[in-house]
Amino acid sequence: MKKNILLILLYLIISLLIISCKKDESPVESVVVQDKEDNKTVVEFTDYGDALSTGEIAEPINLIPAMAADSASHNVTQYIYNGLVKYDKDINLVGDLAERWEISDNNTVITFYLKKGVKWHDGVEFTADDVKFTYEFMISDDTPTVYDSDFRTIESVEVIDKYTVKVKYKEAYATSLGSWGIWMMPSHALKGKPSQSPLQRKPIGTGPYILESWKSNQSIILTSFHDYFEGRPKIEKIFIRTIPDQTTQFLELLNGSIDIMGITSKQEALDTKTSMYQNNYNTYSYLDFSYTYIGYNLRRAPFNNKKLRQALTYAIDKQTIIDGLLYGKGYAAEGPYQPNSIWYNKNLVPKKYDLEKAKSLLSEAGFKDNDGDGYIDYNGKKLTIELMINQGNDIRAKIAELVQESWAKIGIDVNIRILEWSTMLNATRKGEFDAVVLGWSTPMDPDQYDIWATERCNENGQNFICFRNEEVDTLLTEAKKEFNFEKRKAYYDRFQEILSDEQPYTFLYFPYTHIALSKRFENVKPERAGITYNFIDWYVKKANQKYHQLTN
Repeated sequence: MKKNILLILLYLIISLLIISCKKDESPVESVVVQDKEDNKTVVEFTDYGDALSTGEIAEPINLIPAMAADSASHNVTQYIYNGLVKYDKDINLVGDLAERWEISDNNTVITFYLKKGVKWHDGVEFTADDVKFTYEFMISDDTPTVYDSDFRTIESVEVIDKYTVKVKYKEAYATSLGSWGIWMMPSHALKGKPSQSPLQRKPIGTGPYILESWKSNQSIILTSFHDYFEGRPKIEKIFIRTIPDQTTQFLELLNGSIDIMGITSKQEALDTKTSMYQNNYNTYSYLDFSYTYIGYNLRRAPFNNKKLRQALTYAIDKQTIIDGLLYGKGYAAEGPYQPNSIWYNKNLVPKKYDLEKAKSLLSEAGFKDNDGDGYIDYNGKKLTIELMINQGNDIRAKIAELVQESWAKIGIDVNIRILEWSTMLNATRKGEFDAVVLGWSTPMDPDQYDIWATERCNENGQNFICFRNEEVDTLLTEAKKEFNFEKRKAYYDRFQEILSDEQPYTFLYFPYTHIALSKRFENVKPERAGITYNFIDWYVKKANQKYHQLTN
């Protein structure tokens, strides 16, 4: 009886504290319960349930993430897998599946101590054997992956015991620890050739969500993993629908069919001012870790001509693109590093819009209008560039139109070719293109080896334009080994100077990301890393949940 009175008093005290919280703090709804085994009073979260619905322009290609290079696949697998390490809200490396680690004095050995009791989605325990298996999987010739370069620098991976792994490198690499943010693979489930594995469509990870269903070209449903080692996710399910058009996605957002999406700068500037939007959605904006570019197929003439590529860049008004299409929400790009990054080379001379400079470079390269039709000639006929973009991306479509107009001013004809996402990626992988508008997400580490190294010019490599430069190969290789910041930066400064001269890409801009999110979701905290770093702690109060049948 006395215990019950104390329990009631404690409940009343906690209830009063919750009521007295400021409204903007959105207190977590909880209930006081008594543990049956040790009679301890604990506070238990009760607002589990509901779902987050979102849209993707294309459906995933492969849910074994090491074998996927498309954003649609990674936007799904981010919920399914973990690495040994991850970046926190302040972009610092912290443990994920690893509890802690030790690095030898000469930086060639990392000993990882794994968290105990971590379960794969099928209930099998995650152990050191899985870490070693992942390493072997990444370097196997049977694994078609573009993420293997960091693992080929490893001399050995040794299982010390069930929860301890020793990784020995051939030599010290500054990128070694961060590379273990790679997705861990289940040794017990990923058998035989990866290209034939059912895990491509039925993945087994250690992450906060499990694949429940996948209807091709329609939808994917993920359900929360209640035994997740960081705690059961508060949101019960994630609905990912294939909606191959950004405008349609926004209409779906407004009618409540989806809860979150990346909106364009135009939508953020013009379409979020209505009372309907502002009553139901928040907008989170921050400079994105990505850039947009035009990539040239250097295996094809005349794109192997440096002066032609330089001319194409000078003929594009990047600031007009930023002002007109992004409503000023972005920065002109001169290379792969943000202008406010510590790795950016501040001595770079921007290649600003200059039509006369572009025409002069074309003339120097021998490109002339021989028949007076207003277009320069190549191999006896009008030089026409096919500029490829993916279906459903309004911004890239507008970029292509602006580029078409700009290049016409220097006598170059442009045909715009629009392809479905996976078809376009397949074409770039096979080298079947002239030029393409694409974007890269930039890693926290400045390493760019996988995108620019000569050896990554192959059908599975990310150097799909086939850029080849011996000095760049040396710079990127040495930079990976250098731990001194100033010396490492010097390598990347020179690397940027070469890209600026060679113009294998026309680097366009770094955009701001604008995320529209339903106000149902609580505990959303914008940080340097964005807003989704703490997604498993988002929740919806019972009174605001739309999908009540999901709670269990």
